[in-house]
Amino acid sequence: MGIRKKMASSLSVAVLAASVALAAGPELQVPVSPDSSQLAPVPAKARKTIVPAYQQQTLQHTQYGLVQGMRDGQTLIWKGVPYGTAQRWKGPKNPPGWDGIRDATKTGPAAIQQTAKGYTGAEDCLNLDIYRPDTAETNLPVLFFVHGGNNQSGDAEQVNLQQFAAKANVVAISANFRLGALGFNPLAALKHGTAEENSGNYTLLDILQGLDWTKENIHSFGGNPDNITVAGFSSGGRDVMALLISPEAKGKFQKAISFSGGMTTADTADSQQIFADHLAPCVVADGIKATEEEAKTWLLQDSPDVAAYLQSISAERLASAFGRAFIRMKGFPHLYTDGVVLAKDGFQTTAYNQVPLIMVSGTNEFSIYAGSDPYFKDAVVDRTVFTDGQKKKEFLFARNYGSRLYEWFNNEASAVQMSPHYGTAPIYTLAIAYGENPEIVGEQKALLSGSVHGIWIPFVTGYTTATTKGYPAGSFDNAGALALTDTIQQYIGNFMRSGNPNGKGLPEWKPWSPNAEGASQLVVNADRTRAWYTQTYGHQTGDTILKELEQDTTLEPQAKEYIIRHVLNGRWFSRELDAHFHTNQTT
Repeated sequence: MGIRKKMASSLSVAVLAASVALAAGPELQVPVSPDSSQLAPVPAKARKTIVPAYQQQTLQHTQYGLVQGMRDGQTLIWKGVPYGTAQRWKGPKNPPGWDGIRDATKTGPAAIQQTAKGYTGAEDCLNLDIYRPDTAETNLPVLFFVHGGNNQSGDAEQVNLQQFAAKANVVAISANFRLGALGFNPLAALKHGTAEENSGNYTLLDILQGLDWTKENIHSFGGNPDNITVAGFSSGGRDVMALLISPEAKGKFQKAISFSGGMTTADTADSQQIFADHLAPCVVADGIKATEEEAKTWLLQDSPDVAAYLQSISAERLASAFGRAFIRMKGFPHLYTDGVVLAKDGFQTTAYNQVPLIMVSGTNEFSIYAGSDPYFKDAVVDRTVFTDGQKKKEFLFARNYGSRLYEWFNNEASAVQMSPHYGTAPIYTLAIAYGENPEIVGEQKALLSGSVHGIWIPFVTGYTTATTKGYPAGSFDNAGALALTDTIQQYIGNFMRSGNPNGKGLPEWKPWSPNAEGASQLVVNADRTRAWYTQTYGHQTGDTILKELEQDTTLEPQAKEYIIRHVLNGRWFSRELDAHFHTNQTT
C-alpha cells in the first residue's frame, strides 16, 4: 500500500542541618563545595541502604559516596559517576564505595577503542554523566541514553544532553560501557560463568547495570526511579530494541526511544567462527600456532588454555582485531540470541517488554555510509562526485535506495514485526526530512549528508555533535529549524512523562497502526522560516522499494549491478535486498 499523506525504591531521609566536616579520603579531588554544609556523608555501613533526597545544589549523594558536580547555565551536571565495575568478560558488579567527595566535574573514561590516532579509553569504563535543571523540582522523568558507534566506538559525550534536560525538565543520563570484543565475545572458552555472562553480551549487561544504578540512585538527583526512558542512537538504538526482547530487562524501564536503531541480532555459532577468524592472526603472531587455520581451530575449543590466552591479550590488540564494520553485522557480530539475556528466537519472539516506544529515522540514513564505501570514497574526497555526472548519478542511486531501505528498516519494518506481540503499548514512528535543502545547508552537504544518520541530534539536544558537526553555520539556528527543535523537544519530554508525545499546541502525532490505511509515521521538516509536520497513512513494504530499484533505469546495468551487490549488500537493512538479488552479504 502506498503512503497516503494527510528494583528497590530509594529511601528519602532528613538531611542533617548542621555543618559536617567531610574527611578528605583518597577520592577527594576538589575543594569542599559551599553546598557541602547542607549534606552529611552516608556512613560506610549505611551505604546501599540510605540515599538522602535531592537538594538544589551540586553536591549529591549516591549509595557509594558523595559526588561534587557543577553548574552550567540552567543545568546541574555530574560527570564520570561510577555505576559499576567489571572484570574482563564477567558481569558488572556495583562500584566500590569511597570516602570524602568524589570529583564529578570531569569526563569519565570511555571504553577502550581504536581511533585514527591510535587508542583511547580504558577497560574500567563503567561511568555515566547526569544532567538536570537547576531547580528544586523532584520526581522528574529520567532519560538513560546509550551512545552509538556500532558497539565498537563512541562515548557518553557523543551527544550533549545539557540543553535538553533544562528545556524538557527532565533528568538525563548518558553512559559509558564496554565495547568491541570486550563488550561482546561469543567464544566457548569464556562460557564458564553465570548464565548471563555466558551469553557473551557484556555490553548489554553493563547497560542493565546502569539501569539498576539509576533505579537505586536517581532519587538523589531529583529523578523518578519509576519513570525511566531508555534511549539510544545507532548501535545504541539497536541495543534499546534488543532490551525489548531481553528477559533480563523486564521492569527496568518504563518507556523506550530508538534513534536510527532497528532490529539486529547475531547467531552465536556463526559469531564464534567470525571471532576466531579475526583473532587467529594474534595467535600466530604470538607463536602459539603456525597457521591461521590452526589458530582458528584452537580458538574455537572450549579450553582453559584458550581462555587464559584471551585474558592475556592486551585491550589495545582486542580493540584493533575488528575493523570498522560499516553497518554490516558480519564485520563485528554482536547481540547474541542466547536465550537468557536475549530471547532465543530474537525479534520473532512473542514475549516483548511492552512499553511505549518511539522510533526515529532520518530520510538520508545511508548517505555517510555510501560516501565512505570504497566505490565512492575517492570521488567524495576529491569532490569529483560533484563534477562527474555519471559518478554523481551512481552516488544518488546508492544513497537514495540505501536510505529508503534503512529508514524502512528503522521504523516501519520494526513496527510491523513487533505489533502483533506488543499488547496495548503504543508505538510512534518519526521521520526527520531536514537537511536536503541546498539553500540552507549548501549543495555539498545536501548531497553528501542530507537528512543524515543522526539528524535527530540537534533537534533533540540543541547541539550539533557527532554526524551533524560539519553542517555550515545557520543550518540549525534559523527560525524554521528552531521551531522544529522546540516541537521535537516537547514531544520527547511529553512522551517521557506520559508515554504520549502529544500536548497542547503541538501538531498531532498519531500512534502507528497496523491497519492497511492506518497511521504510519509523522514526517517533519523545515525551511528557514517555518517547520511543518505531515502525518502519513498506509504502509510501505521492503518489496515496494526493491521493485522500484529493480525498475530504475538511471544507471548503466553494470554499475547498477555492482552497487547492489557490493555497496548496498550485507547492511543492517539489506536482508530483503540480499535475498532478492542473491548477493554476497560480506563484500
